[in-house]
Amino acid sequence: MKLLVLAAFFALCSGQAIPTIPGDNSHYVEGESRYIWMPDGEGTPVLVDLHEPVDEALFRSRNGANNQYWLFTRQNPTNRQVIQHNNINSLLNSNYRANRATKVIVHGWNNNGDTHMNPLITSAFLAVQDCNVIVVDWRGLANSNYITAANSVPSVGQHLGQFLVWVFDNVGGNWNQLHLVGFSLGAHVVGNAGRTAGGRPGRVTGLDPAGPNWNNNGNALNKNDGAYVEAIHTDGRILGIMNAVGDADFYPNGGMNPQPGCWVNTCSHGRATELFASTVLHNHLLGRRCGNVWEAELSRCTGAHFHMGNAIIGKRGSGLYGLLTSNAWPF
Repeated sequence: MKLLVLAAFFALCSGQAIPTIPGDNSHYVEGESRYIWMPDGEGTPVLVDLHEPVDEALFRSRNGANNQYWLFTRQNPTNRQVIQHNNINSLLNSNYRANRATKVIVHGWNNNGDTHMNPLITSAFLAVQDCNVIVVDWRGLANSNYITAANSVPSVGQHLGQFLVWVFDNVGGNWNQLHLVGFSLGAHVVGNAGRTAGGRPGRVTGLDPAGPNWNNNGNALNKNDGAYVEAIHTDGRILGIMNAVGDADFYPNGGMNPQPGCWVNTCSHGRATELFASTVLHNHLLGRRCGNVWEAELSRCTGAHFHMGNAIIGKRGSGLYGLLTSNAWPF
């Protein structure tokens, strides 16, 4: 009995111990560990305290109303046009066109609209389609402590959903031609946006949806957030959610760390953004349907083929899919 008590004590202590090797989350136990390494906008590991209190002053003063919406089109592929919610002139004077498909990209924690994933995915979309690309910058909250940022996700998502309704109501747009893409916490942001818009977006893509504090969270991305909802899992059970959350869930290389070419979770987590951008350009990564998540984790899936990622807004499918990729672009 004493040995069992000691074992439990040491397990508890290890779950609360501060890890010393940047990016090494081998200590992490979902729902038990207090500390975890997460990547900043440059992919550098930052130690996060999952018990840190919410910054109440920031939480009250900065909500989704502070979102910025940056429009990119083939007419302005690298120079953003800022559209202000409820400022109709900012919309009418922009290059937004209602007859084009619209893509929305949302970053995660400790990122901003200039973080590498945004121009990477934006340029991929514009290379294959004449579309409106809206990058959402919510840095005011995303760059606070993780708990404050995570608690702000519903507000950020709801304001994004209201913004899209305002755009479509005032100058037009086709809900079936709307594709929302979010990374990490941003995946849950686009889920809330889709829900706010009544589940009308034609497609919603979650790129390694954030895991810490999001399992069994009613505000997490789910299959009711759009006509078709998918997720690409690359760091399951650590920085990302492992369980299926969409109509279709993809598990490249087992859906977990280490992804090929990665040695730490911070790299594997961000790999979802690179895999997605590559599939937008090349539409080359095929998954095989799995019987369950364990088959996906072991990459032993032998069912029907289904493309992971890509830019096709009318894409439809369901199930769990496993696949293998290489360790470098275009994977």
